[in-house]
Amino acid sequence: MALSIWGLTALPKSAAQAQDREISVGIVQRFAENPTDKLTLQATPDNNLTIRFLSGDMQPQTLQTKSLIVETVMQPLPSPVVEEHLVLSNHGTFETAEDSALQWQQRGIEVELTQPGRWQVWAKQDVYNTPLLRRLLLQSLKAQGDTTAYLDTEILKEVPRISFVLGGYRYNRHQLEISASNNLIQVSQGEKQQNSRLYAGSMRLQSNAYGTYTLVNQVPLETYLRGVVPNEIGQGAPYAAVEAQTILARTYALRNLRRFVADDYEICADTHCQVYYGLTGTSSLADQAITETKGLVLTYQNELVDALYSAVTGGVSAPFSDVWNGSERPYLKAVVDSPNSIWNLSQKSLADEKNFRQFINLKEGFNETGRSAFRWSRQSSLEQITEDLQSYLKKVKHPLADFTTVKQMQVVERSPAGRILKLVVETDKGLIEIKKNEVRSAFGPPRSTLFYLEPIYGADKTLKGYSFVGGGFGHGVGLSQYGAHNLAKLGWTGERILNFYYPGTKIQPLNDSVVFWQQASPATKP
Repeated sequence: MALSIWGLTALPKSAAQAQDREISVGIVQRFAENPTDKLTLQATPDNNLTIRFLSGDMQPQTLQTKSLIVETVMQPLPSPVVEEHLVLSNHGTFETAEDSALQWQQRGIEVELTQPGRWQVWAKQDVYNTPLLRRLLLQSLKAQGDTTAYLDTEILKEVPRISFVLGGYRYNRHQLEISASNNLIQVSQGEKQQNSRLYAGSMRLQSNAYGTYTLVNQVPLETYLRGVVPNEIGQGAPYAAVEAQTILARTYALRNLRRFVADDYEICADTHCQVYYGLTGTSSLADQAITETKGLVLTYQNELVDALYSAVTGGVSAPFSDVWNGSERPYLKAVVDSPNSIWNLSQKSLADEKNFRQFINLKEGFNETGRSAFRWSRQSSLEQITEDLQSYLKKVKHPLADFTTVKQMQVVERSPAGRILKLVVETDKGLIEIKKNEVRSAFGPPRSTLFYLEPIYGADKTLKGYSFVGGGFGHGVGLSQYGAHNLAKLGWTGERILNFYYPGTKIQPLNDSVVFWQQASPATKP
């Protein structure tokens, strides 16, 4: 077990508690971001919803209804209010953001991890709680040569509030607790009630760190897995692949309960965590795997592994540090994604551009052969590349965000597993370096960082754009979900599949000695 630097993560005290533990999942993360946001919560037939909240005299009030429509109401403020926080760094992923946060903490700065859109490291709000303290810290950082920190300041004249009507009365509240007599709640969004899904457990609609609200589903861990496993591994997957995915999903959830401390919940429901759709789309095969593997997790030296996985590796999985900043995970290695000896990385490193292009042009003999994302080529004009890059640089507050012309792009550093470590863009304002997984955030075409660039010239021999030629979909670290499909079809067991993608690891039942997450030393400077 471990104490997170962001606060106590409320990890279970025993294996039995872990297996039955309720986890809090943010299923709608920034409700009321748009004034038209609307949520509809409904009980199943012959059941009721119970709505609990604090009434005006601060005594809890309870109402019952068949359905509840929650709307956004913009509430004018008596006078404008300054909303401000000091952003120390800005990242596309939690993993790199966490490494940056550890670096800031080592410098004596108290921080918190947030996700207003991209992942950000903030100077801790309740420590740097005045404009003067925030500006003194920023001034000190700039004097030390820092170029990433900035103040995010907004003057608010109105703020969103959640509002609903019951029994002819309109209620405006900051937090709602919603439960159902049979623990089943249907949730949909918008006027047309899109993405209607059924969830087990209870709900909380609560404020977050960004002035909006989060709908949080409190659900037992094993029930949560029913909404994750089939949606991650896909319908029609062979049982061994489903079994491997189940053990990974359980391990991932328990290891990552620290992600949303700043927002008072634990894990999200999209690809920034694991895709979770409640009880919508459950499958009997996934339910069987969840039951038969109950309590089983994947460990390395008695610690839960960082159970990362992606849809398609592109023929070779990536070590952790190929994609993110942070300490290396010994069990996350470069593995050629084939049941055969198709390529020897020790003899033909993919850091060599010639070798890499030869590898990407191989299409047969891999676990993912035939998948649409296994090999791909996508073109982008200079105009589109410019637009994509400008948008990205504005999000990260890059000093060259006002460039107007892309002159050239080049991959200047690649890892032995082929992943891009550094890509340089020459613009009219100077050189822009983009590293690791940020390449996927900066441009539209690449589905992974496993690609090379091919310039496109016009009839006048001027540069018109680039082809992005590569393989894979996602970060490519750990298990390939479609690779697991193929290995299972070849007769591999779930255990053998996991040992292939996570060498040196062990499947074991949860017990009181298993470490859920241990703070590692940061690997990079912020």
